[in-house]
Amino acid sequence: MWREIAPDDRVEIEVDGFRVVAYSFGRGDETVFCLNGGPGLACDYLREAHSCLVDHGYRVVAFDQLGTGASDRPTDPALWTIGRYVEETETVRRVMGLGAVHLLGHSWGGWLAIDYALTHPQNIRTLILEDTVADMPHLALELERLRSALGPETVAMMQKHEAQGTTDHPEYMAAITLLNYRHVCRLPEWPAPVRRSLSDWNMGPYTTMQGPNEFLYTGNLKDWNRIPDLPKIDVPVLITVGEHDELTPACAMRMKGALRNAEIHVLRNASHMPFYENPADYYPALTGFLARHRIN
Repeated sequence: MWREIAPDDRVEIEVDGFRVVAYSFGRGDETVFCLNGGPGLACDYLREAHSCLVDHGYRVVAFDQLGTGASDRPTDPALWTIGRYVEETETVRRVMGLGAVHLLGHSWGGWLAIDYALTHPQNIRTLILEDTVADMPHLALELERLRSALGPETVAMMQKHEAQGTTDHPEYMAAITLLNYRHVCRLPEWPAPVRRSLSDWNMGPYTTMQGPNEFLYTGNLKDWNRIPDLPKIDVPVLITVGEHDELTPACAMRMKGALRNAEIHVLRNASHMPFYENPADYYPALTGFLARHRIN
């Protein structure tokens, strides 16, 4: 189960002239390399949920992606591309001497993990895709389905504000808050690591790559689709998804259908953060998968 653990090492890494901060836990021979969601979030929420894997003999590494957390925060929007983040991820892996890793990507980190796996396949042992998608146009249809549950009047109100560019209006934000509690984290009080990451959100990368909120994609990733490329991934893949996830079980099944060697776990009573919402089911699914594909 998750708990907050102080990192054994905090490492500053130069990436294209900027400083990126990474955190390492444990001394195991096999590494779980975590790519957190956002874009624009500090890694706290994912780091604290997975550092406990040291109890199973793994080394766990996470890092604050450029623009987030303790890393440098440049303001040039040209930096906010998935290709640049792929190479940043490779730089962190190489500088820290991680070798081939169990690559774990959550949400946006899953998109990043997929592109990394397609670009640097020799550097991963397994791929763990958590609460993520591989087809943004399909996700857009799923998000419209989730929004429709708010009722036609509310959907019309949201569409009006989106057309007018007034997505910061209180009535629009109230609808987004309701969707967040249904499909992002269903706990009445969100855990401290989640609140820390959210309170330090850098909206520059987020709006450039994704859009104004979790339920409207207008950024440079809105047409991203790797379903045709997924058969190229030949390592074992674990897919986890909450039954109420904003990145829905239908999206997860679309990935599984395209992958050559994947298993999927739909986690009950959970949405986008099953490691906090339903740890009793989440951790056995993760540790069981890792154990079956452990080298040592």
